[in-house]
Amino acid sequence: MFQRILPKGATRGWLLHLHRGRIAPGEDDVPLRGPTPWPAEALPLGYWQDEPVALVFDDDDPLAAEQWPDGRAWLSHLPEAYFPLLSTALQVANWWQDHRFCGRCGSRTRHVAWEFAMHCDACGHRNYPRISPCIITLVTHGDAMLLGRSPRFPAGRYSTLAGFIEPGESAEEAVRREVGEEVGVSVGRISYFRSQAWPFPHSLMLGFFAEAASRKIRIDDHEIADADWFLPQALPELPPPFSISRQLIETHLKSVAARGH
Repeated sequence: MFQRILPKGATRGWLLHLHRGRIAPGEDDVPLRGPTPWPAEALPLGYWQDEPVALVFDDDDPLAAEQWPDGRAWLSHLPEAYFPLLSTALQVANWWQDHRFCGRCGSRTRHVAWEFAMHCDACGHRNYPRISPCIITLVTHGDAMLLGRSPRFPAGRYSTLAGFIEPGESAEEAVRREVGEEVGVSVGRISYFRSQAWPFPHSLMLGFFAEAASRKIRIDDHEIADADWFLPQALPELPPPFSISRQLIETHLKSVAARGH
């Protein structure tokens, strides 16, 4: 339903109103308004249901805007088809607000109309949206899943392990390093699952399954507050359904159920 093809020359269509990561409600409890004429400062994103769609920063009433749902709140109850649209809007908004001035010479930059780019006329530097590759992995040992708790999580929630890929590192090397650093577990076979853009604020999550060589856990007490092995019959609170973390878990649960038949 969402196409990342910039609508060149468009002056009207759908609008997403954003304020500091919060998105204004539109009609029918979705975050879209219109179709309507666009203000001059609108940033085109692509097409939604074959109609041009853009975002606009709404700073006219910041107190009211603080009551708008944030990206996670919207994604938790909208159909999956909205994820590419909101992910693109949130990442583009974060990039645009952080790169209005050139990081090389400090001059004001201008938005390039035909692509996601900010150009500095003073020194010629052109900046594109930042995308940070991360790994996210479900470590398994037979039917059991190794899940961890970040200190930032809501009480009782456990999730898969994740971390940024470091310079010079492959995704598979990052899986082994992150699992070893966070929970002290060595892993054997690693298999790729799928990827997901994660706009909080600019990650690309590369999902993997990893088989543990042992079940002995040694948490780092920094990024991980707790970790444990969980069987399908006794699960903690899990991450939201729209996340790749939950998709990894659900895929493993289906595999275990299929083996049991």
